[in-house]
Amino acid sequence: MKIARINPPELPDTEAAGYSQISVVEPGRMAYISGQVAVPPDGAPVPADLADQMKIVARNAQAALDALGASAKDIVIARCLVTDLTPERLEQVMPSLLELFDGAHPSLTGYGVAALAAPEFQVELEMTVRLPD
Repeated sequence: MKIARINPPELPDTEAAGYSQISVVEPGRMAYISGQVAVPPDGAPVPADLADQMKIVARNAQAALDALGASAKDIVIARCLVTDLTPERLEQVMPSLLELFDGAHPSLTGYGVAALAAPEFQVELEMTVRLPD
C-alpha cells in the first residue's frame, strides 16, 4: 500500500466522518495542488451559496487529480479553508468534500479564516498527493 491510513484508538475516531488521523506515505513522487476555489472552468460567476461553491471546488480538485493521473486514494492530506467557519457551514462543505474523497479517507485539516484571495470566495481546498507509480 502506497498510503497507510491509521486511526489509533488513543485519538478520536474520525473514520465515520470520512477522514483519517494519520496517513503514512511510502517514498515516491509527490504533488502539491494549490488551493482550489470556486472559479468555474467556463468563467461563470462564482455562486454566492457556500455548498454550491464547494461543488465547484471539488470539481476543480478532481480535475487537478485527473491531470496528474491520480485519484482520491492518492491524496495524503487535504486542507480546507472556510470563511467564518461554524458547524453549520462545515455541514455545507462536507458532502462535496466526502464525494471527492470517494471513501479514501485521507488526512484532513479544516481552517476557519477571515478571508480568502477574493471577497466572493468562501472555501478553498489544497491537497498533497502521492503520485501513482
